Amino acid sequence: MNDNNESLPEEATPAPPTHSIFIGPDGLRAGWSLLIYIAILAAFVFAARFIAGMVHHHAPAPAHKSSAPVEQPPLAALLGEGIPFLIIAGASWIMSRIERRPVGVYGLGGQRRTPHFFSGLVAGVLFLSVLVFALTSSGLLVFDSRLLFGMNILRYGVIWLVGFLLVALLEDYLFRGYLQFTLARGLTGLFETSLSAPLSQALGFWTAAFLISRLCSLVHGSNPGESPLGLVSVVVAGLVFCLSLWRTGSLWWAIGFHASWDWAQSFLYGVADSGTMVKFHLFATHPVGKPLLSGGATGPEGSLLMLPVMAVIVVVIVFMLPKRIHHTLSRLAKGGAPGDL
Repeated sequence: MNDNNESLPEEATPAPPTHSIFIGPDGLRAGWSLLIYIAILAAFVFAARFIAGMVHHHAPAPAHKSSAPVEQPPLAALLGEGIPFLIIAGASWIMSRIERRPVGVYGLGGQRRTPHFFSGLVAGVLFLSVLVFALTSSGLLVFDSRLLFGMNILRYGVIWLVGFLLVALLEDYLFRGYLQFTLARGLTGLFETSLSAPLSQALGFWTAAFLISRLCSLVHGSNPGESPLGLVSVVVAGLVFCLSLWRTGSLWWAIGFHASWDWAQSFLYGVADSGTMVKFHLFATHPVGKPLLSGGATGPEGSLLMLPVMAVIVVVIVFMLPKRIHHTLSRLAKGGAPGDL
């Protein structure tokens, strides 16, 4: 005889219909995550502009605009890159709380951060110097004079190194931080419906890397003096930086390389960087010959010689950086332990 009080197996409570729309196997679905992230960024940007408008008076626009390139002063560069980076970092931290992931998974975590950063610093100066040497030895770039002397070399060298570190932090964390992680996560989920997990992760990561690198080139397209070949170089450089992310699981090598590459262009050698010049650089130079070879107003990144240099950098990354293709990014996306982050 059955006891009416005998406990029966509990039936699993079905998830509400909206659960599958908003929540997937690895948490909040990537599409919703991106929408929330963009909304947070928009709110931060609006607040920053509102505060800036309250504390600063806008100077009247000049009556006549000069056609000559405008050099960027140090303070404007520091503020113009530092404040947006804080906005990106704040939005990424909020998303890490919403998604219950360590914020380091979005690119600033990983092992061997300091060695990767400093090796990237050395590599950036080295390979930019190789490119400049190739241009000068071919007669495509001419050094005119030295502009700084004495302590001013150290002073402005340090100021611009800090400035370009902020540039690298901003651009790499904006394009290859949360956006790269989340878009790759969403695309990996789509590919997993018909492909194996390892292949899906690779396709998801590299599809996201190409799309975001293309987006980065569109942003660079507004730079004065930028050229079609220069924009191709932006895409290639973005993919190279993503390769270092894929290999190491972090952005620190790319940040170091990006910072010192831009510093060597803008301060050390005094050439244009994607069509932009800075004030107080060490040497005065000018390009000679066809822009397709010399880079013209774009700078060395607009030269065809840029492409073989980037190919060598790919070889260096493959052979010199540790092979961590199965790094913690995909595991953390699915709720795994943070491990080394």
